[in-house]
Amino acid sequence: MAKSGYGKRLAGDEEPDTEPDFAHLTPRDAEIATFIDHLPDGAAMGHKAIAAAHPRYGQQAVRTSLRRLTEAGHLRWVKEHITVEDNSMRWVTRTYWSREPKSPEWWAEFVRERHGRDVTDAYQSGLARVAEPEEAKAALPADEPSAAHRTLARLRTADRRMALSEGECRQLEPRVAEWLARGATPQDITRALTDALPPTVTNPGGLARNRLENKMPPKRQAAPARVTRAVMICPFCEEPDTSVELVNGICTECCPPEERTGYVPDTFLARPRPAGDDGVVDVTARVAELRRAAGLPTGQGGGV
Repeated sequence: MAKSGYGKRLAGDEEPDTEPDFAHLTPRDAEIATFIDHLPDGAAMGHKAIAAAHPRYGQQAVRTSLRRLTEAGHLRWVKEHITVEDNSMRWVTRTYWSREPKSPEWWAEFVRERHGRDVTDAYQSGLARVAEPEEAKAALPADEPSAAHRTLARLRTADRRMALSEGECRQLEPRVAEWLARGATPQDITRALTDALPPTVTNPGGLARNRLENKMPPKRQAAPARVTRAVMICPFCEEPDTSVELVNGICTECCPPEERTGYVPDTFLARPRPAGDDGVVDVTARVAELRRAAGLPTGQGGGV
């Protein structure tokens, strides 16, 4: 899965159980398209992440197929500028997926319509979605105590009158997790459970339960979040369409040379291609130049 707020999103209103039809694609591209189609919302969409999970294809094959799926109209990478109520801002990159291939014009209109879109349901203040207590617990390895459990276990350090047993920590863990989900810090919880204690505490577990229930902070409301700007980007170099030309979602520099508009292969040139701006020298031309300088024939039959 990608970070919260990033990753795969459906571009249209397609039903989750719609049977995809990728007969127009090559077998490999169709297989990877089916794999992507079954990924959950928010899944990481980089070619390395997909290759690590795919049983048959490696990074280069997946990268090539992602390019072809983009060119075919199934994928687009969109960078969205999100602004929330407190005026904090962040760019997030999402990969929009369509089971049906869409035209470049359709995608351009889709990105245009992202401007001003309310995305409050997907974000909290700071653009980090607050996990539900069970989510936070499930995200940890089975043998690692949660933040809620650690907070309860450390009460004995703050005040020995509130030393809890392992069983009490497990029983109270969901309540502390709810405090954390509502924005409280471990320090807030420790203060709430240790302030103004009676001289003697005979039942620290019961006292902690009462305080956790009676002093529970209110649920934190999601700060309104809105897309204030959206641009389509090349999935490989991440250059936006405001600075480079994107052809079917890919910039010309990231397209294979044979697919670039106006490209002529070397085999169709009347003479060797000259050295480019990158300083790469044409070997054939250089050898011919050296042979001429040495007074040797430059090729069979008098050709160069």
